[in-house]
Amino acid sequence: MPDPELSRLALGITLFRPSRDQVGRVLAHAPSGYAGVIAFDDGGLPDAEAARLVRAGVTLLSAGRNVGIAEALNRIAAAARAAGANTLLLLDQDAEPPAGLAAALLAALTRLRAAAIPAAVVGPAPAPAAGHKAPAYPPRPGAAACGALLPACGALAPVQFLATSGSLIDLDALARIGPFRADFFIDGVELEWCFRAWSLGYGCYLARDVAIPHRVGGGVIRGFGIAMPRQPLFRMATYLRNAVYAWRLPHVPLRWKLAQAAYLPLQAGLYWADSGWRPAVLLRLLGAARDGALGRLGPPRDRP
Repeated sequence: MPDPELSRLALGITLFRPSRDQVGRVLAHAPSGYAGVIAFDDGGLPDAEAARLVRAGVTLLSAGRNVGIAEALNRIAAAARAAGANTLLLLDQDAEPPAGLAAALLAALTRLRAAAIPAAVVGPAPAPAAGHKAPAYPPRPGAAACGALLPACGALAPVQFLATSGSLIDLDALARIGPFRADFFIDGVELEWCFRAWSLGYGCYLARDVAIPHRVGGGVIRGFGIAMPRQPLFRMATYLRNAVYAWRLPHVPLRWKLAQAAYLPLQAGLYWADSGWRPAVLLRLLGAARDGALGRLGPPRDRP
């Protein structure tokens, strides 16, 4: 018998130059009983693979160009609403979700609602993936833990932000919080949105009893006592730009801004060192920081 809650959940998957195996993972979700399986082609999906998805019943969206992760997520959310969904589970093309992820996160969201805790998003803990740095989700200071209000809440913890991939979004909360910032394009999108959610009274919660591997970048750069993903230059520059711009946003906590003021120069220096101290890399990073300070956002000019 179909789960009525799962039938109100849509699955959204972002694609960018996916391999045939990655398309195959999307196809595997098609008969799962969700309100809809929605894929957004952000560029590079071959026509034959697109046809495979459509034949399997996947709703395939595209803008015909690379519009960035934020705009892709916004269009997926709109399509999920149109399909009658009230929750949206997001994945990227590399995600390998454990069996039962959707049901586990729906149960977590139900426990939060039972405790009268407004939640925007619930996400799994990051599991290690070989050769990749798992993201860290700092705890949200001053936010009530679900278990303190309702013992049945279990392993749910309030965190500052969550990665979008693997996370379950409450679409009613999304409507009140507002869309992801399309002018951020890719990096820092979930961080800004979660801080905005907290400022409007909606929490972001980590379900520590379920995990998903995260694969960001092409390896790990280490130095200065820190570790960070090895990313293409346009990604690092966009991350730096958006992080600097976030200092202007009132809903980003002062404690976070101060931590970033100390951390960003170390990250930029480490990335430059990893590039072999190339002057062009330094100029690109300095230009990105300047753009962030001046509020020059939007698609990066060197995006693929």
